[in-house]
Amino acid sequence: MIRNLIRGIITLLFGALGFYLDKLFLSLNLLQSLGWNLPIVWTYATVTILFSIIGFLVAPISIRSFLSLMRWMDSQLTRVPTHDLMSGAVGGIIGLIISTLFSSSFVGIGFFGPLLAVLLSVFLGYLGLTIGMKRKEDVLGFFNFFPRFRDRGDKADKADKADKQKEDKGERPQDVMQYKILDTSVIIDGRIADIVKTGFIEGILLIPSFVLEELRHIADSSDLLKRNRGRRGLDILNQISKETVIKVHIHEQDFEDINEVDSKLVRLGQVLASPLLTNDYNLNKVAELQGVKVLNINELANALKPIVLPGEEMLVQVMKEGKEPGQGVAYLDDGTMIVVDMGRRYMGQNVTVLVTSVLQTAAGRMIFAKPKSVLEKKRMGISSNDEMNAIG
Repeated sequence: MIRNLIRGIITLLFGALGFYLDKLFLSLNLLQSLGWNLPIVWTYATVTILFSIIGFLVAPISIRSFLSLMRWMDSQLTRVPTHDLMSGAVGGIIGLIISTLFSSSFVGIGFFGPLLAVLLSVFLGYLGLTIGMKRKEDVLGFFNFFPRFRDRGDKADKADKADKQKEDKGERPQDVMQYKILDTSVIIDGRIADIVKTGFIEGILLIPSFVLEELRHIADSSDLLKRNRGRRGLDILNQISKETVIKVHIHEQDFEDINEVDSKLVRLGQVLASPLLTNDYNLNKVAELQGVKVLNINELANALKPIVLPGEEMLVQVMKEGKEPGQGVAYLDDGTMIVVDMGRRYMGQNVTVLVTSVLQTAAGRMIFAKPKSVLEKKRMGISSNDEMNAIG
């Protein structure tokens, strides 16, 4: 709706531009010199409609270019210190005031007068902006005559110096480091609430509005499983905001030119220079390829699992058969799967096993083991064929 409204406004502006140019050409008799002999009314209508069509066609490109420019400006301004912004704004205003004083000199030039005035305003405004940012101490020093501005300036100077020291050490300023962006999967998963309670996560949990909208759509789904997952995610957010000390903010910035939520999350991470909290494997890889730091909950869970070494004894309960003949499958308390070779005969029983190897995959850790009694029998000289017959 908003895009269509903006497209209509651009079309009207192009039509008005065509009307103005037609009026200007008629006053200068340029159309007559080119052999344009249509009546004046038809001339106005033809040129206005022609420019309106051009405006209607170029409007989508103009909107996309404008949004890209705004995103670039937003990403750049978030990295500029407050003192630089203030001094640059003061310098830009002074440059525009000076350009206004000189613009009256170009009024009598004719057709090129307004164009020169605009170019002069842009040039002097940009010149004032750059000089103000480079000479911020001198520009802001003027306001130090006022006690309130002096106190604020001292605090800002200290903050800028602290950020500069952190950047020199390879660290990021605190206002950039404090955000942790949550995606839909990690909210629905629920483990983030327990992690936040432990105090290992600092700063502010940032929940983008498009993630909240996706959660709402999932919670309103006709599918029972999806509906339960969406409602669980909303309950987790309420739990985090009410039962934990960490702050939770809703971020309203959206990227209308991007359809996928994962792509929006990556773009937001780039704009804010903040890490993503997720357990989505694909989002993890895409974000890392685009230079966005990722905090993966699954990787954290795998890192916290008990370390098991080959040769270690474990007491496990064989729960079911394995894929291979004679195999049994057991599980640790944290869900780690243990494949017990020749363990089918011990199904439903507690058995002591010896770890033979450990396999670490992206999905988690898998342990391979053999019953201790089988290994002891082998040492005593009992053949493997006899053991396999006993298993059968």
